[in-house]
Amino acid sequence: MSIFLDAAAGKDTRRAPIWIMRQAGRYLPEYNALKERYGFWEMCRDPEVAAEITMLPLRRFSLDAAILFSDIMTPLADMGVEIEFAPGPVVTRPVRTLADVRRLRVPGPEGTAPFVADAVRAVRERCHVPLIGFAGAPLTLATYLVDAGGAADGHAGFRVWLHAQPEAARLLLDRLTDVTIDYLRTQIAAGVQAVQLFDSWAGSHEPAVYAEFGLPYTRRVLAALDDPAVPRVHFAVGAHHLLGLFADLPAEVVGVDWRTPLSAARRALPGRTLQGNLDPAVLVHRPEALAERARAVLREGLGGPHIFNLGHGIRPDTPVGHVQRVIETVHGFDRHAEADGAGPAGDDGKGVPA
Repeated sequence: MSIFLDAAAGKDTRRAPIWIMRQAGRYLPEYNALKERYGFWEMCRDPEVAAEITMLPLRRFSLDAAILFSDIMTPLADMGVEIEFAPGPVVTRPVRTLADVRRLRVPGPEGTAPFVADAVRAVRERCHVPLIGFAGAPLTLATYLVDAGGAADGHAGFRVWLHAQPEAARLLLDRLTDVTIDYLRTQIAAGVQAVQLFDSWAGSHEPAVYAEFGLPYTRRVLAALDDPAVPRVHFAVGAHHLLGLFADLPAEVVGVDWRTPLSAARRALPGRTLQGNLDPAVLVHRPEALAERARAVLREGLGGPHIFNLGHGIRPDTPVGHVQRVIETVHGFDRHAEADGAGPAGDDGKGVPA
């Protein structure tokens, strides 16, 4: 058992395990060197390249989990969706009508991005820490399909579409739910040891709309992944107003973005492991402040199991040395001693020296 899996299973570990969203990404010079040889979509679809990129941060840092290098849009290609990356996802033919939705295929487990399972197996052969698989939540995938990948005005166009075409919306969400379940089950069968569902655009909706168009489909996905050995992580962005709804989701771990104090999330989500939530912007400048900001997050995470992470994906302009500094701070923070009021072991009560 690893410290990451212990915490995900609900154990209040002595130190917080740490991994970083987008940890295999553009802030790493090794990744940028590979980007000079391969396009992004090519890297996602080549199992050996995806496995190599997944391993890059683990060779540089002492992280407690790996996350598979891929993209939440990956399974949509097998539904008949044309996707380009420039650099973010662009859907060349948006889904706007009931006829558009009906044209989308549900390819089944064997036909949903089979190269991802190959990448999972390749990583497991060489990875010494748990591997996290992931997918986009149905509402988030639908957002990109309808708005063609753009995020103008917080995807206001998609919010209008939900109200204008509820029949098409429900059919689209049903199909995306089926594909997402197949996709994640395939990853689990190939060997991932945890899964994260990215509900990236949940926070742009009011509670009543999310309760109708988001929550039931996300619940279906998570409920279908009922292997007790594979913890489920749910992560939404800008969604403090939805925490009460998230309490009903069958997920062992709830990711929290940087806007919501972990202590507030702890009160709203009793019995859950919390994950997060250092602001990614903190990592870019003022290295002298990094350790104390990380310790502030760690203190907020006391009172129950906590997995340290950022409150969103790491920024491409993040210095590599700043990442190392945060990891060292997390490793040196004794949660049990701090909770007892003694401060981290070997320190003066203020945490690991900056």
